Amino acid sequence: MSKKLKIIILLIVVIAVGWGIGKYTTPSPSASDSSGSNINVQDDLQAKPGEDGDSTEEGITDPVVANPTNTTDPSDPSEPDSNGKGNSTDDSFKEPDSIAVMVNKEYGLPENYKPTDLVYPEVRFTFKEKIEKRMMRKEAAEALEKLFAGAEEDGIYLAGVSAYRSKETQTRLFNRYVEKDGEELARTYSAVPGYSEHQTGLAIDVSGSDGKCAAESCFGGTKEAEWLAQHATEYGYIIRFPEGKQDITGYKYEPWHIRYVGKDIATYIADKGITLEEYYDVVPVTK
Repeated sequence: MSKKLKIIILLIVVIAVGWGIGKYTTPSPSASDSSGSNINVQDDLQAKPGEDGDSTEEGITDPVVANPTNTTDPSDPSEPDSNGKGNSTDDSFKEPDSIAVMVNKEYGLPENYKPTDLVYPEVRFTFKEKIEKRMMRKEAAEALEKLFAGAEEDGIYLAGVSAYRSKETQTRLFNRYVEKDGEELARTYSAVPGYSEHQTGLAIDVSGSDGKCAAESCFGGTKEAEWLAQHATEYGYIIRFPEGKQDITGYKYEPWHIRYVGKDIATYIADKGITLEEYYDVVPVTK
């Protein structure tokens, strides 16, 4: 074989080997992202295609995320659920120290619970003594002072009747009602000990400054009751047991019983014409 022919054969071999190496080492565009990182888009070792989440493409699924946007505070009702209720998925309303705590016939307070920030609001009461039932939690007391001042600007003179009650006081009171009217009737207007809003320090019964019709049905329809119904919301209070809602709240209409929940929740409840139970979607209440 001539030397020239050997050189030609050698060149052919070199070219053939070089072409083969290039074919098997060049990365495929489908196996890397724009930054050059190797990504296998076909392998899914966690689940079958379309098994979890909403499939956007066969073989590729979105992850399941539970309530990803439910990060609001219970005092912020800006994200109601599909039924028009408030932040019903947040369990913080069960926290006894929360301003928005739920206390009713189904949701009670811890044994011997007592708020740590009770103060005496600087407002008129139907009695002069600085005793237990004159106290409220600090935030509620400050809001009550503004509420009373606002009422006076409109020529309405309110007076406090009964605010905070310890469990011991509620026990004595409830037992007295049971002796008077029997337990079944007593439960329609008085709370079982440990299940009273008064124990939270966030609720208060009010009347006119003369004390007439204090915590009695005749308070309804008075100018004081009408003012509260129209303006309590402006100060973060609600009429806790509104008319026509007994099957939901578990208590008869009490236009004198107001409860502090903060302006956001109070405004939402008033605008929707609902109760605190409906706001948290915890109905119906056991009678």
